[in-house]
Amino acid sequence: MTEYLAVGDGTIAYEVTGTSGPLIVLAHGMGDSRAAYRAMVPPLAAAGYRVAAVDLRGCGESGTDWPDWSRTAIAGDLLALIRHLGGPAVLVGHSVSGGAATIAAAQEPSLITAVVELAPFTRKQTIRPGDLRVRRFRQGMLRLLGTGVFGSRRLWRSYLGLAYPGVRPADWDERLGRIDALLREPGRMKAMRRMGRSAPTDAGARLGDVRCPVLVVMGTLDPDWADPHAEGSAVVGALPSGLGRLEMIEGAGHYPHDQYPDRVTALVLAFLRTEAARA
Repeated sequence: MTEYLAVGDGTIAYEVTGTSGPLIVLAHGMGDSRAAYRAMVPPLAAAGYRVAAVDLRGCGESGTDWPDWSRTAIAGDLLALIRHLGGPAVLVGHSVSGGAATIAAAQEPSLITAVVELAPFTRKQTIRPGDLRVRRFRQGMLRLLGTGVFGSRRLWRSYLGLAYPGVRPADWDERLGRIDALLREPGRMKAMRRMGRSAPTDAGARLGDVRCPVLVVMGTLDPDWADPHAEGSAVVGALPSGLGRLEMIEGAGHYPHDQYPDRVTALVLAFLRTEAARA
């Protein structure tokens, strides 16, 4: 059942599964909704967690009228939800919300016990000589740029085709249809374009301030980077020593949690068990 939380200038939609256990909050990426985690919620709840899947500002069923689309603003929404649900929480963020999760953990360490970043945009992005020779990266960037410039749903669907290489969910056609339908709603494409223009420098500046353990998960075929392993390693390397860990999902693109939800869920649960034992 969808619930709503008023935050600042708008309303955030979310859904909670489970009534007891440690809280885990799942935040999706740009142009998506909490449905991105539909395959991960049941096993996380079965493992004893109270699972809150949230629609980012401008996305899903959340409001579209916001003045700020930065990762810092998204982090504020996530922290407000965690407070509302009685935190602390494990915070899982994908892509843009991976950077937001970093900021949230740095801003309020008492509210975040651990962070999982899935294919995160958490650092300043630079294109190195030779990157554009990597075909999947070149194609992905052209489609993302076209989506941002023209507000094209067709180019976004084309990008998603690259971002899910090989294995796709059984409900792939339904998923694409739902994403397209959401982006047709007033204000949602505008929200995605504005979110896409926000630089991850605010998140990168806070990596050194994080105090909780962090798991970074990257797909080996992610079209958003010429070298996904190098990007994930750089995020881990910018964290305080010993806090971060990188896991690669072979064959995954930019949505490892939707292509391989069982693998990602297993990684998350193993990570949390290890950190709980250390604590």
